[in-house]
Amino acid sequence: MKPLLWTVLLAALVANVSLSFVVDQNGTHIALSVVSGVAVLASGAGLWALRGPRED
Repeated sequence: MKPLLWTVLLAALVANVSLSFVVDQNGTHIALSVVSGVAVLASGAGLWALRGPRED
Protein backbone atom coordinates (compact mmCIF):
# COMPACT_ATOMS: atom_id res chain seq x y z
CA MET A 1 0.00 0.00 0.00
CA LYS A 2 2.81 2.42 0.82
CA PRO A 3 4.47 2.14 -2.63
CA LEU A 4 1.13 2.96 -4.26
CA LEU A 5 0.66 6.00 -2.02
CA TRP A 6 4.20 7.19 -2.77
CA THR A 7 3.53 6.78 -6.49
CA VAL A 8 0.29 8.75 -6.27
CA LEU A 9 1.99 11.45 -4.21
CA LEU A 10 4.85 11.89 -6.68
CA ALA A 11 2.58 11.74 -9.73
CA ALA A 12 0.24 14.36 -8.26
CA LEU A 13 3.16 16.64 -7.40
CA VAL A 14 4.59 16.35 -10.91
CA ALA A 15 1.14 16.92 -12.42
CA ASN A 16 0.55 19.99 -10.27
CA VAL A 17 3.86 21.56 -11.26
CA SER A 18 3.48 20.72 -14.95
CA LEU A 19 -0.04 22.16 -15.02
CA SER A 20 1.45 25.59 -14.49
CA PHE A 21 3.32 25.29 -17.77
CA VAL A 22 0.85 23.31 -19.91
CA VAL A 23 -2.66 24.58 -19.14
CA ASP A 24 -3.79 28.17 -19.52
CA GLN A 25 -5.17 30.03 -16.52
CA ASN A 26 -8.86 29.17 -16.73
CA GLY A 27 -11.42 26.90 -15.13
CA THR A 28 -9.67 23.77 -16.36
CA HIS A 29 -6.45 24.78 -14.64
CA ILE A 30 -8.26 25.41 -11.37
CA ALA A 31 -10.13 22.10 -11.51
CA LEU A 32 -6.99 20.10 -12.30
CA SER A 33 -5.04 21.88 -9.58
CA VAL A 34 -7.75 21.08 -7.04
CA VAL A 35 -7.80 17.41 -8.07
CA SER A 36 -4.02 17.08 -7.89
CA GLY A 37 -3.96 18.96 -4.57
CA VAL A 38 -6.54 16.63 -3.08
CA ALA A 39 -4.53 13.64 -4.32
CA VAL A 40 -1.38 15.03 -2.66
CA LEU A 41 -3.19 15.66 0.63
CA ALA A 42 -4.94 12.27 0.62
CA SER A 43 -1.82 10.28 -0.18
CA GLY A 44 0.20 12.26 2.37
CA ALA A 45 -2.45 11.58 5.01
CA GLY A 46 -2.48 7.90 4.07
CA LEU A 47 1.28 7.67 4.38
CA TRP A 48 1.15 9.43 7.74
CA ALA A 49 -1.56 7.04 8.96
CA LEU A 50 0.43 3.99 7.84
CA ARG A 51 3.73 5.08 9.33
CA GLY A 52 5.49 2.67 11.66
CA PRO A 53 5.96 3.16 15.37
CA ARG A 54 8.66 5.64 16.38
CA GLU A 55 11.65 4.23 18.13
CA ASP A 56 13.25 6.59 20.62
